[in-house]
Amino acid sequence: MDFQTAFDRLIGHEGGYVNDPSDPGGETKWGISKRSYPLRNIAELTREDAAQIYRCDFWDVVGDIDPALKFQVFDFAVNSGIQTAIRKLQLAVKVADDGHWGPRSAAAVKSMGVNDALMRFAAYRLLFMTDLKNWPSAGRGWARRIAGNLLYAAEDN
Repeated sequence: MDFQTAFDRLIGHEGGYVNDPSDPGGETKWGISKRSYPLRNIAELTREDAAQIYRCDFWDVVGDIDPALKFQVFDFAVNSGIQTAIRKLQLAVKVADDGHWGPRSAAAVKSMGVNDALMRFAAYRLLFMTDLKNWPSAGRGWARRIAGNLLYAAEDN
């Protein structure tokens, strides 16, 4: 899966402009939050702006890994931040979970079977999310999103 395909799939989960006080991200558009990008005018953010941010700050960070797994990391990073997604991937492939992608993490991903890495990653993602304070209100949607992503990955294999 290339970036554009991943972005088009991901953006279907992310809506337009929202400023929900119960959302920890605060003001958000296309999944880009004011909390993470305080200098950006979120209300005026275009889809193309979002794609540029996602490619640079989320997609390219983990380099060349299996596309199904890369999409899962990308999707989780949009929900919870790239360092959190990397930490959970590092836990899944049994390396130090420091949140920084490097050669050891990349080698560990490549040495583990993609299905094992994918299932372990999804499990760590769910465990993380169930501990969030807004799980009671958002959890059903997140769980359905993760399940849909796993079904999509299964169709590709």
